[in-house]
Formats: sequence, C-alpha cells, structure tokens
Amino acid sequence: MGKMDFRRAERNDLQDIIRLLSEDELGSQRELFTPGMIPSTYWAAFADISSDPNQALMVVESQGKIIGTCHLTFMPSLTFQGAKRMNIEAVRLDPSFRGQGIGAWMIEQSIKIAQQKMCKIVQLTTNKKRPAAKKFYEKLGFQASHEGMKLQL
Repeated sequence: MGKMDFRRAERNDLQDIIRLLSEDELGSQRELFTPGMIPSTYWAAFADISSDPNQALMVVESQGKIIGTCHLTFMPSLTFQGAKRMNIEAVRLDPSFRGQGIGAWMIEQSIKIAQQKMCKIVQLTTNKKRPAAKKFYEKLGFQASHEGMKLQL
C-alpha cells in the first residue's frame, strides 16, 4: 500500500474529490466533473461541511495524490440511551487502487474516529445497484439490518 494519510479534506482537494465521486456508473450520471472547473454548488457544499463540527469530509492521500474519500457525519441521538452515531457516506476509491486493502483501511480509520468521538453505532448506506459494495461492507462486519428509503426533492 505504501505510505498513506487519512485526513480532513482541504479546499484544494475538492477537484479530486469530485473526480472520485464521478468515476463510477452512478456518479457519472449525477456529478459534474470537468477538469479545471468546479461548479459553485460544490464550493457551497464544501463550505457547509467544513464549517459544521458534526461533519468531516475525509480524503486518503498517497504520494501527494488523492486516491480516496468519504464523508463522515456525527449524529447525537436519544435512541440507544442517548448514544451518538456516525454515518459514513460517499465512499470512493480511485479504480486503479482497488483490491489493495485501501478501502478497508479507510473504513477502519473512519471507525477509529467514531470511537474517539464516543460513537456507539457506525452506519452507512450503499446503493442497491452496487452489489459488490454491499459485499465489501459485509466483509468488514456491517449488517444489512434496515431497509433504507429516500425521497428525491
């Protein structure tokens, strides 16, 4: 794997993050990636995420290149006796780095952050159109315990 860093995203990482989000069949249909151009909607979202202490947009960097990303959200809750939980979303890894254990390492690092923040539950969703992703998460110990639902507005 080589030396990697798992850290909070910075403004100059945004283009690489958008590239990663757009590099699969689902992301290519919903993201706007044009090298050298970042739409204002992404800048606004980045500003919102960065200014919220319950949000962490993370990147994996190797040899000066952004090769992975995920978005962590920390949620206080009254359920489970007031337990805090962490949600992992938008997990992406550069296709040329898949199959090397980096994705599992990224999730492990995310779980360590959840433990440091005293979270009792780590949850995530994965699109049903990504069966390989579901198998990946199950290998890491996640269980498909709920049926997720969304309403597009």
